[in-house]
Amino acid sequence: MGAEYLANEYTPIFIFILIALGMGAVPLVLTLFVAKQNPDDEKLSSYECGFEAFEDARLQIDVRFYLLAILFVIFDLESAFLFPWAVVLDKIGLFGFVEMVMFLVILLVGYIYAWKKGALQWE
Repeated sequence: MGAEYLANEYTPIFIFILIALGMGAVPLVLTLFVAKQNPDDEKLSSYECGFEAFEDARLQIDVRFYLLAILFVIFDLESAFLFPWAVVLDKIGLFGFVEMVMFLVILLVGYIYAWKKGALQWE
């Protein structure tokens, strides 16, 4: 098991990585040459977020935006754990079921805490 063996084993992986990087980089580079680079005022205006473009990076933004984003990530990850668990529930048996119930109870306690603290209220 020398260096030649490892090189032969990992060559397809390196080729795959190079192809993946190329498939991502080529369209980006092509748009510089093919697409018209002349944005109008509407294209440069602020949209969806509602904030106008500003010079100072130290503009204070309400902490509720961050809190809501963190809560979304937490409960989004919960659903990411539920799907694989539901697929293998018959294989993991009662132990896996009890573990997932404990996980959900901990998340429920966190949700109730956030609700009681008013983190989900938007004034």
